[in-house]
Amino acid sequence: MHITVGTLLGATALWMAASVAQAQTLTLDAALRTAFANNPDLAAEQWEIEIAQGGLQQAGLIPNPVASWDAEDTRRNSRTTTVKLSQTLELGGKRRARIDLATQAQVAAALTLEQQRNSLRADVIDSYYGSLRAQERLALAQRSLALAERGLVIADARVSAGKSSPVQATRARVQLSEIRLELNRAQAGVADAYRRLAASTGSAAPDFDAVAAQKQSAPSPPPGAQLLARVEQTTELRLAELRIRQGEASVNLEKAQRIPDLDVSIGSQYDASTRERTNLVGVSMPLPLFNRNQGNVLAANRRADQARDLRNAVELRLRAETLQALALWRTANTEVQTFNQQILPAAQSAVDSATRGFEMGKFNFLDVLDAQRTLIAARTQYLTATAQATDAWVRLERIYGDLVQF
Repeated sequence: MHITVGTLLGATALWMAASVAQAQTLTLDAALRTAFANNPDLAAEQWEIEIAQGGLQQAGLIPNPVASWDAEDTRRNSRTTTVKLSQTLELGGKRRARIDLATQAQVAAALTLEQQRNSLRADVIDSYYGSLRAQERLALAQRSLALAERGLVIADARVSAGKSSPVQATRARVQLSEIRLELNRAQAGVADAYRRLAASTGSAAPDFDAVAAQKQSAPSPPPGAQLLARVEQTTELRLAELRIRQGEASVNLEKAQRIPDLDVSIGSQYDASTRERTNLVGVSMPLPLFNRNQGNVLAANRRADQARDLRNAVELRLRAETLQALALWRTANTEVQTFNQQILPAAQSAVDSATRGFEMGKFNFLDVLDAQRTLIAARTQYLTATAQATDAWVRLERIYGDLVQF
């Protein structure tokens, strides 16, 4: 078989065009990967891990020793100079209490990062399916425009043949103008949805021309009992429980602060007038007569009690949101199936029948307009139902993370 250079160049050009077109169509997996790699909010949150590591390192350090030099009398022959080194010895387990509190802060940073990832994943899914709906709205507007243009052609033909009143053609033009306005709104909606999706992935402007359609508008809702059984494993509830442990660690630290620290010092004193050197040893400790840190201990205890109540409130809210989102999801999915299987096919059939009937003179153009408006309204309600299903899905994604694992 003889292959010419032109054939090879043509095949290469087609392959390159196909590659470019493929690169310009964004998939959900690619959007999620890009968001996890480039989103600035997630990148900023990741630094909290090392910030908490620094806090843990600092909490384990002991106080620095203090070196001092004193001189009594400015005359050289009668001057007394003292050199002393002091060290604070922490008592009552203060260092251990600080380390425990800093360790809890490190765990909190990791959980907060996990929560941020779940929130980012939900944002990308929401933006991605919002872009899909915007694309579908645009496609529906284009189909409605084709129907309206066909209706205007038929109306003009019947008016020219003297079979219909010019009012029919005027109504067709009004309908066409309304649909063109809807088309303009749909085009603006697509651009806005793309910008929102790009922002969630960490880009200032979209670097894609379209988003790839998914096999289904949203996954099937998981069983409610299965979700509720995993409420305690959600990041938000684990964070709420960690706040309790942080509060308890703070109480232990404040209680340790009630015990005064011991200052131990050693030094040497030289008296120039007698030319004698004296060794010094000292021990000092504050007397906890008035300030025993009782106010801070009380506040820390109340904060721990508050954290326990907040944990219960978080669990109650998560369970209520789960049941509410599942109910909304199931209802929306039922509506989507009904629109796909019954309402939209019936509305489309009514438009086709009314248009053919008007063309044959069996119906007037008002019947065509009514059928077209019914189809447009049905398509709008269908998009609303898909938006509600996606919204419920996204709400559960924020709570539980990736629902694919359920």
